[in-house]
Amino acid sequence: MTPADLSRCVVRAVRHAVADGELAVGAVAPGRVVVERTRPGGVGDYATPVAFQIARAAGCPTRDVAGVLARRLGAEPGIESVEVTGAGFLNFVLPAPSAPAVITEVIVRDIAIRDVRGGAAHVLPADESGLGLRERVVRRSVLRLVAAEGGTERDLPDTLAAAPVARRDGDVVARYGADAACWAMLAVPARETPSFCATLLHQGEASEFFRVRYAHARSRALVRNAAQLGFHPEAGEVDDAPALLRLLADHPLVLEAAAHHRAPERLVRNLVELADALLDFQHRVLPQGDEKPSAAHRARLALADAAGTVLAGGLALLGMDAPERL
Repeated sequence: MTPADLSRCVVRAVRHAVADGELAVGAVAPGRVVVERTRPGGVGDYATPVAFQIARAAGCPTRDVAGVLARRLGAEPGIESVEVTGAGFLNFVLPAPSAPAVITEVIVRDIAIRDVRGGAAHVLPADESGLGLRERVVRRSVLRLVAAEGGTERDLPDTLAAAPVARRDGDVVARYGADAACWAMLAVPARETPSFCATLLHQGEASEFFRVRYAHARSRALVRNAAQLGFHPEAGEVDDAPALLRLLADHPLVLEAAAHHRAPERLVRNLVELADALLDFQHRVLPQGDEKPSAAHRARLALADAAGTVLAGGLALLGMDAPERL
């Protein structure tokens, strides 16, 4: 079970609990449940506050609702354990993600994001009059995220306040370029003033913006180099990239949470972590020395290719290009 599957599984558990009379008929299953990574020091791998959403309609305490759902979900294949914490949070432990399943999820997600990119006009706010540069950048990114999750501009609040940049809009774009300026504006919560510095233009590991785009370019280079060696990506199990696999498995949840909380900075942080994991992994993808390409190399290449796809899609949702070469 992938983390994205877990979200859908929780929705089904609520519906079945109502149908079987374990929860009051008035309890309505939400169309979508936000599942997020537990914070450091928390219980389990993932958590959701879904019981809080339905407790009032169910007419019973939140913790009791969570207990009903925990019993059901604990019997689901692919969930190692479920625990109720606090006033009614559901916490889950999942098995280590499977590379083929994660790659399949990446492909499905990329199709949705390409639909958003291809129809860019319908994911731009209808009226941007009176908005400053930062407000436009944040609003457009949030709207792309919402559209990727199946929503529309109607799902946005009337206002999406954003702290302005600390200098004239035109100066920022002229000094740093549109993409780097957007990165700085989206890297912090909208209520915070973005910081612009020379690191944004630095072509090295000190720049998070550079690392993300460089990691994408490296993924494309790996595919090109592999083709020259006579092999291509082929999904298979990969046992030496747990961090990269987990980040890819979590990516759909990051997109969902970023859209739900109107928080593009969550996607920014995820892309940086993913880029760093890919850059660490890249050295194990291609054959070394006299090695011949094997099934393991093809599987690693497929994983690196999937990571590059996620990086490109994430940058597109932020309104930035993903160069194939840097």
